[in-house]
Amino acid sequence: MIIHTVSSGETLNSIARTYGVPPSRIIMDNELTLPEKLTVGQSLVITQPTTTYTVKNGDSLYSIANNFGVSVDQLLRNNPILGGNYDIYPGQTLVISYPPPLLGRHYVNAYIYPFIDRDVLRKTLPYLSYLTIFTYGLRRDGTLIPPEGGDDKEIIDLAKQYGVAPIMLVSTLTEEGVFSNEIANFIFTNPEIQNTVVQNIVDTVVAKGYAGVDLDFEYLGAANAENFVEFSRNVRDALKSRGNYELFISLAPKNQPNMPGLLYEGHNYGELGSVADKSLLMTYEWGYAYGPPMAIAPLDAVSRVVDYAQTEIPSEKLMLGMPNYAYDWKLPYISGTTVAEALTNVEAVEQAQNLQVPINFDESAQSPFYRYYELSAPTVQEASPHIVWFEDARSILAKLELASEEDLAGVSIWNIMNYYAPLWLVINSMFDIIKPGVNE
Repeated sequence: MIIHTVSSGETLNSIARTYGVPPSRIIMDNELTLPEKLTVGQSLVITQPTTTYTVKNGDSLYSIANNFGVSVDQLLRNNPILGGNYDIYPGQTLVISYPPPLLGRHYVNAYIYPFIDRDVLRKTLPYLSYLTIFTYGLRRDGTLIPPEGGDDKEIIDLAKQYGVAPIMLVSTLTEEGVFSNEIANFIFTNPEIQNTVVQNIVDTVVAKGYAGVDLDFEYLGAANAENFVEFSRNVRDALKSRGNYELFISLAPKNQPNMPGLLYEGHNYGELGSVADKSLLMTYEWGYAYGPPMAIAPLDAVSRVVDYAQTEIPSEKLMLGMPNYAYDWKLPYISGTTVAEALTNVEAVEQAQNLQVPINFDESAQSPFYRYYELSAPTVQEASPHIVWFEDARSILAKLELASEEDLAGVSIWNIMNYYAPLWLVINSMFDIIKPGVNE
């Protein structure tokens, strides 16, 4: 895999000639919607298969996998054009193999909402170890609020077809869509209600076929730090009493033990890390909708979180959070007034291409960004400037390299509701993806 950054004067054809690959492969691999409008600074992933095969009459994905000694899952990853489906046709060219992954064996977790487009889900599942479904909430009587907008049992069953372990996410998110410290405190301080909550969580895991639980309890504050540890321990013990289920705990991105702030004070890294099978670092949202414009997950800041986390939690338990989205801020930024527009990474790149503005790359943050002026303004003088921060193949690679260099368990992606081809091209090139229960 090569990541090419477009320079002034380059075209798709000239780039293809440079690497000796057909332009159609670059378009197909990167899922380019505007190949005729490449913009300066845009990154393209260039793949160079080591083995390909032309499908013949009577072939199936299973027979081809068996003949070449690879897994069906690997064929699906190497050929995203299949969309995670098993149907092939004579004359179709399939990639059998690429050069071996460069960064070793790692887990890949990703978050979804139940209403995810099923075609997007099928296309993505071959790249995943775990699929975490957002979210079950909690009521004061100990009952669970089911996930919004879909059938989680259907998704659980689909994940298992691809060797992916489905994870039940439990949070303090209310039916109004906000994290509630009050709900958390009520459950923590009422033993009978807490026992009901724990029992309902475990019963749901068993009944629906989940492989484990992810506890995402945010904005707890210092007063509930020890209570959350105790609650987590109770969930873990109840899970383990019913089978070989995993407990994940999502952690706010701290870079020191006593980091001030409601988000951070409720998470004791050392104690929670000792309870959890895996600790998911929420290393994103430095640049967020209501904050000043900046990289969403700047590598320098992310690295400081990892450095601290490793002083409290074994590296092999840590998973690095990665964003799969973009923000567009109107300038000048005014605190309390400016709200960034959320975009997909695909939308961010397409906007830069349509406007033909150059994409820059911040070396410290290892993140791409660009600036533009609104075209809808009555006059040039009235046109407001904007800045967009997003993720591309370069920023994705930097995070995978960090996870590998620090011997972390893997990465955890928020979220995969929209398919972004470079994300999966880079992961497939760099990671030998572990499938729990299949190739651990």
